[in-house]
Amino acid sequence: MSDTVVTVSMFERIGGPVVIDRLVESFYRRMDEAPDAIGIRAMHADDLTSTKQVLKRYLTEWTGGPKLYSPEKGHPRLRQRHIGFPIGSAERDAWLLCMRGALAETVVDEAAREDLDAALTRLADWMRNQAGNPHDARGGHG
Repeated sequence: MSDTVVTVSMFERIGGPVVIDRLVESFYRRMDEAPDAIGIRAMHADDLTSTKQVLKRYLTEWTGGPKLYSPEKGHPRLRQRHIGFPIGSAERDAWLLCMRGALAETVVDEAAREDLDAALTRLADWMRNQAGNPHDARGGHG
């Protein structure tokens, strides 16, 4: 009997590059279609081709797959790369709406999907660079 523990990366758990590709395509399709995502879609270029490729490389590496992002871009420094975009609770929520829909559509392993959702939720929350509550972005009182 062996004491060897085999660790399976999230990348492998969700299905590898094919699922990453489908996830990103679904995510940006939802961003194009969801009324709640108009604000975050406006922060992106009209042509999403290069943006999709960057996110696919990032998610591949972030989930434990091959290092496709850092050799080209260096350390992700996500907050620094997004500092020019106002990201408050409303933007975080819109991003998560699109990402959760994409996860539900593409990741069949429920436990892996839940684990990935939790990690992406923490990441999205950390990306906020605007103070206040969700109503502030819509002119409410906070």
